[in-house]
Amino acid sequence: MKTPTASSPLYYIGLMSGTSLDGIDAALIAIEGDSPPHLVATHAEPMPDALHHLLLSLCHAKQVSFAQLAAAEHAFCQSQAQAVQRLLAPLSISHAQISAIGSHGQTIEHAPLGHNGGPAYTLQMDNPSLLAELTGCTVVADFRRRDLAAGGQAAPLAPAFHQALFGRASAHQLVLNLGGFANLTWLSSQPTDPVIGFDTGPANALLDGWFARHQGGRFDQDGSWAASGTIDNALLVRLLSEPFFQQPPPRSTGRELFHMAWLEKHLSGQEAAEDVQATLAELTAVSVAQGITHLKIHDGPLTLITAGGGAHNTYLMQRLAYHLPGATFTSPAAHGWPEDWIEAGAFAWLAHQRLHHLPGNLPSVTGAAGPRVLGGIYAG
Repeated sequence: MKTPTASSPLYYIGLMSGTSLDGIDAALIAIEGDSPPHLVATHAEPMPDALHHLLLSLCHAKQVSFAQLAAAEHAFCQSQAQAVQRLLAPLSISHAQISAIGSHGQTIEHAPLGHNGGPAYTLQMDNPSLLAELTGCTVVADFRRRDLAAGGQAAPLAPAFHQALFGRASAHQLVLNLGGFANLTWLSSQPTDPVIGFDTGPANALLDGWFARHQGGRFDQDGSWAASGTIDNALLVRLLSEPFFQQPPPRSTGRELFHMAWLEKHLSGQEAAEDVQATLAELTAVSVAQGITHLKIHDGPLTLITAGGGAHNTYLMQRLAYHLPGATFTSPAAHGWPEDWIEAGAFAWLAHQRLHHLPGNLPSVTGAAGPRVLGGIYAG
């Protein structure tokens, strides 16, 4: 790892493949002194169809062989390395100038409360040793399990980065990430208030799954198919009866709870497919609005910074605006971060935190016993 001079920036790459399984996001950031992180370059590596199907099957498999896991991990790592190569190819920044790669890995299952009385666990499929070999860069990985070991939910981890990036403003700010699942980060205008963050429920995971089943594509472009349907209020009530939506923070969730079989058990069988899609978008909008009520914000205007793939879903954003009439919606692009690159940027920043022995979690978000330095280091 190259040691920079006092005045030169430190470069980090963040790799993120979320629960949407649509690809690997690679973000190159620069950190100089105490200044906020700066986004330098990005690359989106599409998920090959075969790998997409394999990873999706692993998320819902009852039995998995070690050979299957090894094959998926190897293919995933190859795609990660290709993402790094294509990110750096047009730049004058070499692999040797990268302080570290922060690799989130691919979440296969997340059970922060355990399963059937067993211990808590979270599994992100990754091979940081192979990634270090393929790229020649130091890799920081396995970010979540230290927070889990300290009694936390191990998620969401991005709120600490949101605080570093957006800081405090004259009005309360909410960062809403609409990935496979939706999560909120509350940044109070009062510097003494703790940062709060939690998952509100499903977002693109169910929308994409239902769309793929009935329309054959990866996602509903602009939410146009959902917009062609009618919200089924009876179905919405059944979906919202899930106890997760009534749990106070800290809380996190994933495909282990909200999956296609979960949706199917709430269907009567008489619904039109496009009406179900419209209702799933409404589920996301309503659960986000309900999640905000947990924050008990009673004073001042509310600014909502929307990020993630769902921020491009026109219909979903219209439904969010309907349920949050007093909120001002803005893009993180105003802070130099396009809405698709917050999560990848977060894991680049977390790699910086690890190399400098600084905490990467927020106990007020995850419920951990205290601040913890997250991740293991795999030298390049």
